[in-house]
Amino acid sequence: MVETRDKGGAVRRAIDFDALRQELSDHIVEGPQERYHLNWPGKRAASFVASAPTTQTLRPMRHASVDFDTTRNLFVEGDNLEALKILQESYLGKVKLIYIDPPYNTGNDFVYSDDFSQSTESYLERTGQRASTGERLKANLESNGRFHSDWLSMMYPRLKLARNLLREDGVIFMSINDAEFENLKHLGNEVFGAGNFVGTMVWAAGRKNDSRFISASHEYIICFARDLTGLRERAIDWKVRKRGLDAIYKTAISQVRLHDGDFEAASAGLRKWYSSLPDGDESKRNKHYSRVDARGVYFPGDISWPNGGGPRFEVLHPKTGRPVRIPTGGWRLQQDAMATYLREDRIHFGPDETTVPTIKRYLQDTEMEVAYSVFYQDGRAATKRLRELLGAAVFDFPKDETVLQTLVDMTTADDDIVMDFFAGSGSMAHAVMAANASDRGRRRFVLVQLDETVDPRSGAAKAGFSHIAEISRERIRRAADEIRGKSDLGDADFGFRALRVGSSNFVDVLTTADELDQATLLGLAASIHEDRSDEDLLFQVLLEWGVDPTLPLEREQIDGQTIMSVDGGALLACFSERLTEAVVLEMARRQPLRAVVKDAGFVTDAARINAEQVFAELAPGTRLRAL
Repeated sequence: MVETRDKGGAVRRAIDFDALRQELSDHIVEGPQERYHLNWPGKRAASFVASAPTTQTLRPMRHASVDFDTTRNLFVEGDNLEALKILQESYLGKVKLIYIDPPYNTGNDFVYSDDFSQSTESYLERTGQRASTGERLKANLESNGRFHSDWLSMMYPRLKLARNLLREDGVIFMSINDAEFENLKHLGNEVFGAGNFVGTMVWAAGRKNDSRFISASHEYIICFARDLTGLRERAIDWKVRKRGLDAIYKTAISQVRLHDGDFEAASAGLRKWYSSLPDGDESKRNKHYSRVDARGVYFPGDISWPNGGGPRFEVLHPKTGRPVRIPTGGWRLQQDAMATYLREDRIHFGPDETTVPTIKRYLQDTEMEVAYSVFYQDGRAATKRLRELLGAAVFDFPKDETVLQTLVDMTTADDDIVMDFFAGSGSMAHAVMAANASDRGRRRFVLVQLDETVDPRSGAAKAGFSHIAEISRERIRRAADEIRGKSDLGDADFGFRALRVGSSNFVDVLTTADELDQATLLGLAASIHEDRSDEDLLFQVLLEWGVDPTLPLEREQIDGQTIMSVDGGALLACFSERLTEAVVLEMARRQPLRAVVKDAGFVTDAARINAEQVFAELAPGTRLRAL
């Protein structure tokens, strides 16, 4: 069976007769040239959607933001396809890590309609998921939810746009389950290139008892690099902190205290503790780190020169004063290095000189390792933590922020940008803030979440939330307060600038000649919608110029007019309806890279020409724009 479209454009199942003839015959069926590729009904249209220009913009939501003027984090409310298009210029080639947790297409509807003239309701109706009378078509919803074509058409343009945003050393991680794993892998090969496939991680999230055959208790995280060859050439490697270390350190400290500083007794107690752990315990993987001294937990490592031929010199036993046995291959250390190790108590000796010493390999020096492709993390823990954070059960199956922090830790640092355009409950923002708190980084997040309405009977609705984007923003606020309360981070950024996808601030004045009359011409005088604020105009201009929409914003008064300054004066804007000569002169005197004003702010054409001359004389390098 394959998927195709009927004359009305609806996706239907059909028989692939070429494939059927192939199966029923003993020779190759004649037909089109064979090739390996991923195809589905609607792929061409989906590709067109990715390249079609947008008429939307982002409008500020100061009331929903935290530290609006100074934060470098961004939260976008609205459809992520439009958001990705709008953000193309501002974030082109700048994002280090993208993580997404898209709809899994398991029979539940996803509300990402790429026909923006339709509402969610009409989209449900168009796709056969809701009747015109309003009731859900449960049978169709269940079957349509498993049609791969619509899901692929939803994902394809978003991944193509996301690829443009990745840095040359950037990567994308995509969570998925069995329903669309193969298709997402093939889609990743097509968009990012099969040669940039890094690998697949398998997340075991806990046993389920909801199946008669195989209990699917895992999901996948597929990873592609923007340029895997480049990562290898840069000798970049990803390391994560070993699990279970904190429990080991805690036990070692308690054993030393219990035995009044007797390290031999404390080491014996540590080994006994390891033995008591179940085989699957994360700490037990490090049971060879079985000894304790004043510096920490260590294991006695080989001190012999690899393959023989090492230096041979006397080393005296600290208790007997006699020369210890020299390893068969000679010492691993040269004599000067050995003297340093002895002075720092980094050599482990046996009870007397008859045993060969060993090097102390400390756990604290080997905490990092390459991430395993299979890991376990109980999925219920994240749900419980979110419920405690928000005070109610407001979101089903949130992504575990500690798992996402692992991805952030191993692939990003400093002020790298992390993006999640299926933000859900905001787990990625939580993870980025936690990572920054851990290593004092300055990573920035860009989240996009559809304002999908919550079920009015749900815990989210009872808690006062109307849509998922509200849940996500509140989770970020509370997570920030929690992290800030546990850390001394000074001027760390715990805010976010909230913007929402909306219509352009500018009136569409395109019309044909035969549609023009005197009344229409008079109506074209205003090029800006009346209900738009100065900040609305500013952010559309920033995005059209490809300027980062999270640059710091300041306001000041000059001659009674409000001047908005972006990035310390790199861009100046004044949208006054009465642009005075003093304002124009002061803006030009500061020589910004860009300046923007309202065309309607000039009382006469002469005033506009004069402003242009002032900028030409005082700020010839300034790019001046009048809206």
